[in-house]
Amino acid sequence: MSVLPLRKLLPLPDSRLRVVEPVPVPSQRDRARDLARRLLAEGVIQAHSVPTVVDLATAESEVLPQTLLSLGLARNPALTQSLARHAGLDLIDPVTSPPDPALIDRLGAEACLRLGILPWGRRHGMTCVLVASPGQIERRSDLVRAIFGPVRFALAPADRIEAALTRCRGDELRQTAETLSPAGESCRGMARPGRLFSILGAALAGLGLFSPSTLLTLLTLTALLAMVLTTALTATALLAALRRPAPPAVPETAAADFGPLPRVSILVALYREADIASRLVQRLGRIDYPRDLLEILLVLEDDDHQTRAALLETRLPPWMRLLTVPGGRLKTKPRALNYALPFCRGSIIGVYDAEDAPDPDQITTVARRFATASPRVACLQGVLDFYNPARNWLSRAFTVEYAVWFRMVLPGLSRLGLPIPLGGTTLFFRRSALEAVGGWDAHNVTEDADLGLRLARHGYRTEILESVTREEATCRPWPWVRQRSRWIKGYMMTWRVHMRRPRVLWRALGAQGFVAFNVLFLGSIAQAALFPALVLLWAMSLGFPHPLLPLLPAGSALTLIGLGLLCEAIRLGVAVSALRAQGRRVPLAWVLLPHLVQPLACLAACKALYEMIRRPFYWDKTQHGLCSDPAI
Repeated sequence: MSVLPLRKLLPLPDSRLRVVEPVPVPSQRDRARDLARRLLAEGVIQAHSVPTVVDLATAESEVLPQTLLSLGLARNPALTQSLARHAGLDLIDPVTSPPDPALIDRLGAEACLRLGILPWGRRHGMTCVLVASPGQIERRSDLVRAIFGPVRFALAPADRIEAALTRCRGDELRQTAETLSPAGESCRGMARPGRLFSILGAALAGLGLFSPSTLLTLLTLTALLAMVLTTALTATALLAALRRPAPPAVPETAAADFGPLPRVSILVALYREADIASRLVQRLGRIDYPRDLLEILLVLEDDDHQTRAALLETRLPPWMRLLTVPGGRLKTKPRALNYALPFCRGSIIGVYDAEDAPDPDQITTVARRFATASPRVACLQGVLDFYNPARNWLSRAFTVEYAVWFRMVLPGLSRLGLPIPLGGTTLFFRRSALEAVGGWDAHNVTEDADLGLRLARHGYRTEILESVTREEATCRPWPWVRQRSRWIKGYMMTWRVHMRRPRVLWRALGAQGFVAFNVLFLGSIAQAALFPALVLLWAMSLGFPHPLLPLLPAGSALTLIGLGLLCEAIRLGVAVSALRAQGRRVPLAWVLLPHLVQPLACLAACKALYEMIRRPFYWDKTQHGLCSDPAI
C-alpha cells in the first residue's frame, strides 16, 4: 500500500493531540485486482484468467483490451462495456453514431489511428474523445486538451474506432497511402518515357538500317560489359559472404537480458488469393511469438470478394484481422502496405507474401536481432527458399537463382556496406525508420528494391537474417514471364527515379554504392534484354561463325571468348557455393538450369519495356497456388 506523504496533526477539544492514521491510496496492482474481480463477476473472463488479467492490468493498462482480445481471454462488446462501467465512462459506438469529420481533421485521420483515439463530437462546450482503454486517458489527455481544449473521454472498441475513421476519412487515408513516399524519390510524378524511348528506338533502328554491323557490335559489347561487371560484383559479394562475420555493433547478451519483447505487426497484402487463404492462415499460425505481442493484418482490396469470403470461412485467430483498402485507380501491393501502416500497433513492421511459410521462431529471432543491432540497422531481410524446388526444371532453375541471391549476393553486399535491393517478403523494419523514409513508393512495381535503396540513401543499413521463409516457386512459363517482367520494369523505374540527380545519389551512397547500384540494376536489365547478343558470343566460342569476326582485330576474338568463359566459371562456382550453403543435396547439373530460362527472361524484358512505355504502373500479379505443396 502506498500512503499519503504527511500525517495531519489535529487539535482536540481537551488540548490533547491525536495522530490521524494515513489514508491508504490503492496501488496499481490493487486496482488491477479490483478490475479482474469485476470482469469475473460480470462473466467477461473465466476464473483461470484472473492472475493473467491482474498482471496485464498492472503492467500494460493502456493496451489491456487489445491484449485480452488477442489472447482470447475476453470478447467484445462485453469487455468494453465492463471497462466503461468500472471506469465510470460513457460507452459510444462511433459507427452507429458517426463522429464529426471537422474534429477528426483537426488532428488528422492518420494521427488518430496511430494514437488510437477518435474526436467524436461536442457536448456542453466540451469535446468528447473516444479511446479503446481507460489506460489511454492519462497518456493522451495533455495532447488532446492542447488541440481541443476542455475534453471528456468515453470508451469504444478499437475496431469500431478504426471502422468509423475509415468510413469518415477513407479517401484521405487512401490519398495518403498513394503519396506517402517523398515526391523526389517516387516515380509517381515522372512522365512516361515514351519520347525518350522513341528517340532511342529510332536511333537504333536507323543504325541497324544503315550500319547493321555497327549496331551488332554495340549491342554485343554492351551485353559483354554488363556480364563482366555483374560477374565481378557477384564474385566480390561471394568473397565478402564467405568471410567470417564481423562482431556485432552491440555485444551479444543472454536471452534473459534482452528486456521485454516488442510488439510486432505483420502485413500480408492479398489479392485474388482465395485458393490458398486457408493454407496461409495455417502457416502463419505456426509462428511461436507471444500472441499478445503479435498482430497480423490481412490486407485486402475492396473488390476482392472471393478472398474475403475464403478468409471469413476460415476461423481467424483473434490476433489476425482483415483490413480493407478503399478502391482507386492505382492498385498495387505498396499502396496496400502504406494504407495498412497507420493501423499497425507494433514498433516492428514485417511483410509476408500470401504463399509464405516462415520458420516458427522467425519473429523472435528478429526481435532479438534488433535489440542487439545498431540503431542504424533499419531493416532485416530474411532468406527466401522454395518448398517446391523439384516440381520441374523451371522451379529448379528458380531455386538456384534464389540460392545465389539470398545466400551469397545479398549477404556479401550487406557485409560490404552496399545498397541492398530488398526482396518483397520476409522483411522486418524498425517502424520509426520506415516512417522516416516515407514508407513504400505506391507507384513502383518493385517497391522492395526501391525501398532498400531509399533506406541506404538516408543512411540506414540492411542486414540479412539467417532465418528462412519458404515460398512457392513459379514453375509455369507464362506466369514466370509475367512475374519477371514486373521485376524488370520495376528495376527500370527505380533506376530512372534515383538517377534523376546523379550527383545527389553519389553523395548519398558514396562512390562504391553508386557504382554497385548501377551495376546491379542496369546490368540485370541489359543481360536479360540483350540475351541474343550473348548467344551469338557463346556460339563463336564453340566455333560457329559470327558476324563480328571480320570486324575484330586479330586476337580480340579469343579475348572475348576468354572473358565469357571466365564469367561462366565464376557464375558456376558461386552457384555451387550457394547450393551448399543452402544445405541442399542436389545434382550439380542444376547450376546449368538458369541458362535455360534466359530466353524467357529476354521475353520478359521486352514485355517490361513495352509496359514501361504504355502501362508503367500496371501491377502484373503473380498467381499463386499453381505449383505449391498443400502439405506445407
